[in-house]
Amino acid sequence: MKILLAEDDSLLSEGLSQSLRQAGYAVDCMFKGSDADTALTTMNYDILILDLGLPKMSGLEVLRRLRARGNNMPVLILTAADSVEQRVQGLDAGADDYMAKPFDLKELEARVRALARRGTGGGASIWKHGPLTFDQVGRIAYINDDMLDLSAREVGLLEVLLQRVGRLVSKEQFVDHLCEWGEEVSNNAIEVYIHRLRKKIEVNGVRIATVRGLGYCLEKFVEKEATPDANANANT
Repeated sequence: MKILLAEDDSLLSEGLSQSLRQAGYAVDCMFKGSDADTALTTMNYDILILDLGLPKMSGLEVLRRLRARGNNMPVLILTAADSVEQRVQGLDAGADDYMAKPFDLKELEARVRALARRGTGGGASIWKHGPLTFDQVGRIAYINDDMLDLSAREVGLLEVLLQRVGRLVSKEQFVDHLCEWGEEVSNNAIEVYIHRLRKKIEVNGVRIATVRGLGYCLEKFVEKEATPDANANANT
């Protein structure tokens, strides 16, 4: 799940983005309203966290333009503590929720999870692939109900693979999904993340196939049929 964070306070932006990445989200950061507007027209995001006091273009204008384009992604606005008028204007312009500064990071993460559930149509988005279960909102994966210890990057890779089960995913597509603008992640790094992910999820028929020179594919899961001997034993 990918978030655009539009906040001109560099210290706050750094703290928020670090907290969200540790929670398993991919985050792009913009410091100007005009840059945020451009990003929203050229990239796909799942949630927008928007400071209304942005330079070059106000957060309100960014939000109005987003909604005018018919984009209904969940939006969380950040406002000054004493600015009731800003909150009202933001909500009227199409924001889904707001937080007044200063705020607690744990509460912001909880509100992001709530918006993510809303964005996926209500309850938690649970994906199942044989013995593998992935909670897209909670950013948690399980094998046979045992929670997996996955890094944020591994969670991002798994999400991409589950979105394209049975289809090829190139290394470049992984990079586009996982990386923030301006941060370089090499093809070798993707290979390392895939290697680590394989060790954790490849059990009981779950398999990531390598297509040499092209990328990777999470193979479609096929339930193993019970053998005749097993059926006979079950009936005795």
